[in-house]
Amino acid sequence: MRRFYFLLLLLSGAVWSGCGTSDRGEVVGVRQRLFRPELPYNMVYVPGGSFLMGQTDQDVTFAQISQTKQVTVSPFFMDQTEVSNSQYHQFVNWVRDSIAITTYLNDDKYYVKPKDANAAGNKKYINWDYVKKYPVWNGARKGQASNSGKLQGMYYQGDDQILGRNELDVRLLKYNYTITNLREASNLRFDKTKKRSDFIFRDTIAIYPDTLVWLNDFAYAANEPMVEGYFSHPAYQNYPVVGVNWRQARAFTIWRQRYNENYKDARHLPRRLDYSLPTEAEFEYAARGGRIGTDYPWGGPYIKNSKGCLQANFKPGRGNYTDDGGPTTVSVRSYFPNDYGLYNMAGNVAEWTLSAFDESSSTFVHDMNPTFNYDAKSTDPEVMKRKVVRGGSWKDIGYFLQNSTRTYEYQDSAKAYIGFRCVSHFVGRDFRDKR
Repeated sequence: MRRFYFLLLLLSGAVWSGCGTSDRGEVVGVRQRLFRPELPYNMVYVPGGSFLMGQTDQDVTFAQISQTKQVTVSPFFMDQTEVSNSQYHQFVNWVRDSIAITTYLNDDKYYVKPKDANAAGNKKYINWDYVKKYPVWNGARKGQASNSGKLQGMYYQGDDQILGRNELDVRLLKYNYTITNLREASNLRFDKTKKRSDFIFRDTIAIYPDTLVWLNDFAYAANEPMVEGYFSHPAYQNYPVVGVNWRQARAFTIWRQRYNENYKDARHLPRRLDYSLPTEAEFEYAARGGRIGTDYPWGGPYIKNSKGCLQANFKPGRGNYTDDGGPTTVSVRSYFPNDYGLYNMAGNVAEWTLSAFDESSSTFVHDMNPTFNYDAKSTDPEVMKRKVVRGGSWKDIGYFLQNSTRTYEYQDSAKAYIGFRCVSHFVGRDFRDKR
C-alpha cells in the first residue's frame, strides 16, 4: 500500500510539472490546443474497417473490371446526402460576391486587414461578416448607396440581353485555387532539381453548372423547363445539383475547405483536416453500410421491399421512369437511408469520386485505403481523363445501382444525371470512443 501511494505521488508530480510553466529540464512535449473531434454539418461518421470490395453478384457485362479484394478503409465523415442545388448556390454566390467586391466595387468598407498587417504584406481580405450584414446585391438600405451602377458590368450586355433585363453573366464566375500535389511530391522527392513550386497545382475554373445538359444528354426530349428552372427555381433547391463536371466538383470541395478554415482561423479553432471527393473504395464501403456481401445499400438482393415498393430512384423499365416516385431527380432526402444514415447511395444521381478509372486498378492498388489517382492535364489523352462514377442514377437500370458496379465519365464532362457528395477524413481516435 505504501508503495502504491509513492507511485501515485510520483505520477501526480509528473502531471503537475507538465502543466506548470517550468519543465524542470524534462521533455514534456509542446503544449497545443485541446482537440475534440466534431461532427461536420450534414455529415455522418463512417467507422473504419475492412470489407470485400468488388463483385458480389454475377458480372452480367463480362467486363471483369471489379475483381473482389479485401481492403481496409480508415474512418471518415461523409455527406448524408448528395450536394444540393441550395448548397452549390452558396458556392456560386461566394464566387459572385468575391468578383463583385474585388473587381467592380473597390470599396474599402468590404475589406478588413489582418491583425498582423505587416506579416501579411498589408494585404486586404474581404470582410464576410460585413457582406452578410450588408449584401452586395441589395439596393440602397440602412443609409448605404445602391451598388447597382457599379455592378452593371457583371450583367449580360448589348445583344446578349433579353428584353433589357439585368441577368448575371455566369461566364464571369470563375474560381481560382491552389493545391499541393502531394502524390507527385512523394514520387519525385529525391529529385534535387525539383522545387516546392513544381508540386503546386493552380487552376481557374468556371463554376456555374451547365444547365443545357438536360437537352444535350437526351436527344429529342422536351426538357426546356428543366434547363430554365432546375438550378435557379426554389422548387428544386433540395434536389441534387447536376451539370457539374469532375473539376467543378473538386473545386467545390477546395472552396468548402477554405471556407471552413477562414471561420476556424477567425475564432482560433483547430482546422478540419480536409474536404474532398470520396475515393472509389470509400464510396463503396459507405454504400454497403457495414453489411457483408450485399448487392444494394439497403441490404438484400432485391430492388423492391416486402411491400413491393421500389427502394431507389432509377429506371424500372423501358420507357418507365415514374414508378419509383419521380420521373427525373427527387429530393436528396428521399427513400430510406442505409445503416450508416446515408441517403441515395444508389440511384437519384450517380456520383463523382476522386479516383481515376482504370479497368485493372483492383489488381494493383494497395489494400490499405486503396485508390488510383491521376491529375490529368488538358494536353493528356482522353483515356487519362476518366474518373470513376458510382451509385447509378435516375435514368439507369438496376444493375448500375449495385454497390460493386463501377463506370466512368470524362473529367470535363457534365451530365444531367451525375452529382457528388463530400467526405472529410477523420483524425484522432475513434469518434465513438468517449474515454
